[in-house]
Amino acid sequence: MGAGKTTVGKRLARALRRPFLDCDVELVRRTGASIPLIFELESESGFRAREKRLIDELTLEPGIVLATGGGAVIDPDNRRVLAERGLVVYLHAPIPLLVARTRHDHTRPLLQTEDRAARLSELMEQREGFYREIADVIIDTSTKTLGDVVQTIRRQVR
Repeated sequence: MGAGKTTVGKRLARALRRPFLDCDVELVRRTGASIPLIFELESESGFRAREKRLIDELTLEPGIVLATGGGAVIDPDNRRVLAERGLVVYLHAPIPLLVARTRHDHTRPLLQTEDRAARLSELMEQREGFYREIADVIIDTSTKTLGDVVQTIRRQVR
């Protein structure tokens, strides 16, 4: 959360002249419910089940740029289909930067806590190994401009 998946994804899709899809946005569009409401009604496990079905479907779409939620990699099937069906880019940023980038965001259910830095550290500890396991490209977004990140990915796509 806060690494730049949606921002980079939109810009990359424009540069590559491909459609951009954000898994969370698509889930909200299809259900008519916000992510916080899905978490409230179905818990995180219900959200993850919906996310898994959607990732399986969307990764079959040819020529798209797809941004998944940060927790999508928790599920082994998601990791498998993402790795098998596309180029996976891990956008990495240090915790203090993620805290700064998400400080005004009150819509992320997993960040509704007193100590956002501790929560982000905990999530990173759980997920980073999975990100690195399936990543074809790893980019530190803290030291590059948006344009630099997009250009780095474009070179990998070629």
